Amino acid sequence: MQDLQQFSLTNKVIIISGATGVLGASFSLEVARAGAKVIVLGRNKERAQMRVSEIEAIGGEAMYILADVLSEAQIRQARVQVLDRFGTIDGLVNAAGGNIAGATIQPEDDLFEAKIEDTKKAVDLNLFGTVIPTHIFGQVIANKGKGSIINISSLAAQQAITRGLGYTMAKSAIEGYTRWMASELALRYGDGVRVNAIAPGVFLTEQNRDLLTDSEGNYKARAMQFINNTPYRRLGRPEELTGTLIYLLSDASAFVSGETILVDGGFNAYSGV
Repeated sequence: MQDLQQFSLTNKVIIISGATGVLGASFSLEVARAGAKVIVLGRNKERAQMRVSEIEAIGGEAMYILADVLSEAQIRQARVQVLDRFGTIDGLVNAAGGNIAGATIQPEDDLFEAKIEDTKKAVDLNLFGTVIPTHIFGQVIANKGKGSIINISSLAAQQAITRGLGYTMAKSAIEGYTRWMASELALRYGDGVRVNAIAPGVFLTEQNRDLLTDSEGNYKARAMQFINNTPYRRLGRPEELTGTLIYLLSDASAFVSGETILVDGGFNAYSGV
């Protein structure tokens, strides 16, 4: 019989960036339900406070820290706050990210007139918004020789998905960074330190709601393209990511590192025929 204790996060201290977003909310609650002490890291104070209240309502322990993942100074200060409160860090979930309108090229746009500055912003947010927290919080994990770091990739790193230039570039880099960091950490700090990524399918969030639905909540043609090319014939639900997240944060995945796990309803596997 499988020992379910290996999936437990009891007393582990887990930082979740982007925890004020839709997916971050689901991540925070389920990590708390698995027994972890959760640090809600984000920029929106009202939402951060709400996340902590939700976690405490289910009997969990949490604190929030307001910080920008692109500010090394703010993330270093956040590390001080976490260590002052909990004394250690066992896991990091780099969930901050998302698309930027100016880094998206619509079918009617001139392909060669892409807004390069906005594209750079998308790369900064999704790539360096992961690299900076990993290098700062990850140092604590590496020095103790045990812990798990989870990055968020995308289907856009697996296949060419039209329009999202900056997002595609950044998420492709995330997968390379995940493999590189996993290798370096293991070689330098031993087999207790792991880095993996999750590549979600298409999930309806606040960031993509206007892209995928109209003012009445009906799916637009773009959403139907994703649905029709997903064998499950639907979009994902945020809670459907959390089982994979718990697995990768827990000791159940102790020999898994440098991998990207797709949670996409079969989208990447399907040829469309």
